[in-house]
Amino acid sequence: MKKKVVAFILACLVALTAVPVGGWAEESKPKGGSAAELAPEALSAILMDADTGTVIYEKNSREKLPPASITKIMTMLLTMEAIDNGKLKLTDKVRASEYASSMGGSQIFLEPGEEMTVDEMLKGIAMASGNDASVAMAEKIAGSEQAFVELMNAKAQQLGLKDTHFANCNGLPVKNHYSSAHDIALMSRELLKYPQITKYTGAYQDYLRKSSVKPFWLVNTNKLVRFYTGADGLKTGYTSEAKFCLSATAKRDGLRVVAVVLGEPNTKIRNNEVSSMFDYAFSQYTMKSIYKPGDLLGSVKVEKGVLPELKIQADRSYSVLVKKGGTKQTLRHELQLAPSLKAPVRAGDPVGKLVVYQDGQRLKEFNITSPVAIEKAGWWKLLKRTMSNLFSL
Repeated sequence: MKKKVVAFILACLVALTAVPVGGWAEESKPKGGSAAELAPEALSAILMDADTGTVIYEKNSREKLPPASITKIMTMLLTMEAIDNGKLKLTDKVRASEYASSMGGSQIFLEPGEEMTVDEMLKGIAMASGNDASVAMAEKIAGSEQAFVELMNAKAQQLGLKDTHFANCNGLPVKNHYSSAHDIALMSRELLKYPQITKYTGAYQDYLRKSSVKPFWLVNTNKLVRFYTGADGLKTGYTSEAKFCLSATAKRDGLRVVAVVLGEPNTKIRNNEVSSMFDYAFSQYTMKSIYKPGDLLGSVKVEKGVLPELKIQADRSYSVLVKKGGTKQTLRHELQLAPSLKAPVRAGDPVGKLVVYQDGQRLKEFNITSPVAIEKAGWWKLLKRTMSNLFSL
């Protein structure tokens, strides 16, 4: 009887050791490259092409975790949007409230009633991770931090961030405040649509209150902007709960990537792992341009329109991420435009799509929209057009 029990236990142990590791924890590895772990110490990580959103590598990227000061990426995004739509100017003055000045943690030591420009506040947020500067900007834009947080969550919903909820604008520990590496990468991509943001996130050092008796020296909390070639952002984060976090971006040879790590044990490991992710992306991948901004893509007939034909020009760069080297990889693309449109046509209406194939497989699809509006023509204009066509025949 004892022999049977022992044999049964041994059989169970053999069965357990035979289960593949993937059966216990599934993690994405670098696509098309080495399966080596790029961020072994991070709780969560992702590496993404900033232009197309292609995920190169991920690890637990959808896990909801405290983002610490990476929260300020959304704060900066809403600030840049306010500047872009004319609600704010970089020269506008921002007054620090008693509440904003009371923020602990990383700060630029705003005094109650002290005024700084939007430009200076952005420096304080991007470089020094100023919790006080973040609240001051939130109050300037929305009237209160609470109202600003509502804007943050609305923007998260608009961007399709399913693993994110904000409870404040600076990332200080608070209940029901979380995000994921995947969502942080998406909001980072959105922030990078404002190229001027890297003027702040990519600077290693600067000053606030420069003309005062006690100028305040700013040193970027993201040391990669100094020590990694091509790095110019974006935001670090740390709390005892979140550990060491970073959303970083770097650009080389036309390829910009975003790397996010959450829950790293210390800054050295955090920076080393992000550097490894950057090295992998730049050594293994490249961007291939299909169309450049301004290139003529084609034309579509517009029935009964003020203009009889809509010319479609590339409003941006249409590029795809491809693996370097390897076998004879071929790229081809198809422009699938609507055979005709009926007026009126609104700017932004869908008119077709651009499909890119690699080795016969669909690699990327871009939606093509109308660059302009075309109103419906009146009967007299249509009559003259018809007569003109008849005489030309």
